Amino acid sequence: RMPVSVPAADKWQRGSAALSLSFLSLVFSITAFSSSYWCEGTRKVAKPFCTGQTKGDHCIRFNSPDANNSNAVQYIWETGDDKYVDRKFHAGIWYSCEEIINEEGEKCRSFISLTPAADRGVLWLSIVAELLYIILLLTGAILMSVEMCYYSTVIDGLKINAFSAVVTVLAGLLGMVAHMMYTTVFQMTVNLGPEDWRPHAWDYGWSY
Repeated sequence: RMPVSVPAADKWQRGSAALSLSFLSLVFSITAFSSSYWCEGTRKVAKPFCTGQTKGDHCIRFNSPDANNSNAVQYIWETGDDKYVDRKFHAGIWYSCEEIINEEGEKCRSFISLTPAADRGVLWLSIVAELLYIILLLTGAILMSVEMCYYSTVIDGLKINAFSAVVTVLAGLLGMVAHMMYTTVFQMTVNLGPEDWRPHAWDYGWSY
């Protein structure tokens, strides 16, 4: 014979563990969705000319004692890869940011504007899928909360728990599809995007 109700201690312990993990995944998903660290890497750019008191390996120095005199003959010895410097960048769904050479801070641009026009539809589908993924995670967490606080028969609790599990699994599948679509768009942007943005080397970041 099936018991009429679930023991309160067992129900609370099982439900609180599942609910805590569900809300933790929800927080991580929202944080990753809003961040710009899906992909990280470097972009090879030409070194700027050293000006004023600027020194270091991130700018090109003139081999002349009178470097500020425009009439003086100035020689530049940097050749090949010595003329370039690797500038770090990171990109997400919304923004792509790269460091500023010889200065503090970053310069950010909208990633949507960098994406080739033919691939923006896929990027928007990825954004919609990410939003649905977060909504499904939230729905699963709400159902777990209802299952914890809904003191009724075992059958009712199992029904709510099963539906919550199905919603959470669907959220995970949808999240994987959204990530794959974003990866496709990012690779197309690397190949066909603006010349002043294309990275030299990149890999997935912590948000991905």
